Amino acid sequence: MLNTLANHGFLPYDGEDITEEDTVHALGEGLNFDEELSRLMHQFAVTTNPTPNATTYSLDHLGRHNILEHNTSLSHADACFDDPSIFSQTVFDETRSYWKGLVVDLDEAAISRLARLEISQATNPNYTLTAYLTVFGGYFAAAPKKHLEYFFQNERLPEVLGWKQPSKPWARSELLHMMQRVINATEAVSEGSSKFVVRTGMAAMHGGF
Repeated sequence: MLNTLANHGFLPYDGEDITEEDTVHALGEGLNFDEELSRLMHQFAVTTNPTPNATTYSLDHLGRHNILEHNTSLSHADACFDDPSIFSQTVFDETRSYWKGLVVDLDEAAISRLARLEISQATNPNYTLTAYLTVFGGYFAAAPKKHLEYFFQNERLPEVLGWKQPSKPWARSELLHMMQRVINATEAVSEGSSKFVVRTGMAAMHGGF
């Protein structure tokens, strides 16, 4: 998403030395994140900067493996197979094969996520799972499939398809609520299936906040 915001000019296009104020501006103007949540997102991004006590980050830092970039991405190969910073049409085609209708709801999102997790566990000898986050469903936990496809494949906001940023600012409380709904949906679709091992990953995602 930060790459996308740079592509739209909300962040410096060169992606270098992004400050907290840069991040607050970009997330506020591009996605209507409130200031508290935007500053929290900056704190996460700064952890990818290898310089001790850094207060800024660059977009190329975000691809450092197992900090924010993670295995089982919905649209990028695991790091042991290919450069994880490069969009993989093959991986994304697998993901969207589980999106059957015109709208992707939490159940379909959870199913596609669990399928990617299973594939990674089965094929990646260096498998680990860290946190992940997606947005586009707003407060209703469902998103038009065409908007998700456009975002993943183009690293641009799907404004040309009618997407508009939410009128109500995204706050930390709304994010935590949405994350819990994702956790609940994931556990519901995986309950009773020995194929999927998700609780560790979901707990890590929740604990990050």
